[in-house]
Amino acid sequence: MPWSVRWVGGCGAQSQKQCKKSSFAFYQAVRDLLPVWFLEDMRTMEVFHWEDGGKVSVYSPSEALLYALVHDHQPYARHLLTKFPQSALAVPSQSFSCCQSAPHLAMAVRYNRVRVLFRILKAIQALPPGDRAAHLDRQGCSRVEGGKTAVHMACELVRPECLLLLLGHGASPCLQDSAGNTPLDTLLQQISHMPAANMRAKLLCLDCLFFFVPQDLKFAMKQQLLDSRQQWQELLGENRFQCLVGLAPPSLFVGAMRVLIRTISPEHFPEALDNLPLPHFLKPLDLKLES
Repeated sequence: MPWSVRWVGGCGAQSQKQCKKSSFAFYQAVRDLLPVWFLEDMRTMEVFHWEDGGKVSVYSPSEALLYALVHDHQPYARHLLTKFPQSALAVPSQSFSCCQSAPHLAMAVRYNRVRVLFRILKAIQALPPGDRAAHLDRQGCSRVEGGKTAVHMACELVRPECLLLLLGHGASPCLQDSAGNTPLDTLLQQISHMPAANMRAKLLCLDCLFFFVPQDLKFAMKQQLLDSRQQWQELLGENRFQCLVGLAPPSLFVGAMRVLIRTISPEHFPEALDNLPLPHFLKPLDLKLES
């Protein structure tokens, strides 16, 4: 481990080379799931960034959390979110990220880090009310993510656990990405892909959306569903199809779940799902994430 670089200034090719060497050493240390105390000593004592004008800096808690997400280092993610609840979710530096936005939720969905996502959402609930929606409904980089929110990405990548956690903690199911698609449109596009792989998980995502979307939601794919009625009835089933296109109200189960889930505050989601007066097999997903 290169622990010799402990300065905050310097210039020249040798200094740049040392920064890169230290940066890769930290990346390896997180990847190898080394202890939290060791990672924090590295992060706060080493210099990792080389920026314009010869300015150098250490990794921020936000940048360290992104590494913890990629490598599913759950104890390190928990430490960063507990000790630095706001700075761990702040925007990374320009030398670390291609656009100036906080990508933590999107990264958690992309890598399907359900337990770390749960911790991030709990940290967001502790922020001032005005800051929560900015984190939950942040639109991703237009170049990389096409302006998609984390909910869009959960639908695109078919992550039912991530989707239910996001929606239960207050993320909007109604926003449009830069192409004008809602999360429902994104999911329907995935369902229509042939061959119909992973259909059970796709329909589970659709059922999760049903619990949270308003009944009068306008979505771009509606006309396509009507134009190709037989195909979509076969893909979705008659009840889901009828509900989506507005030809029938939601099923009694969906209506009951909408009412019950709305009684759960984001601060107590998904723990309070266990207390719903329903048999276990009727609950949407088994999200026991505290252990």
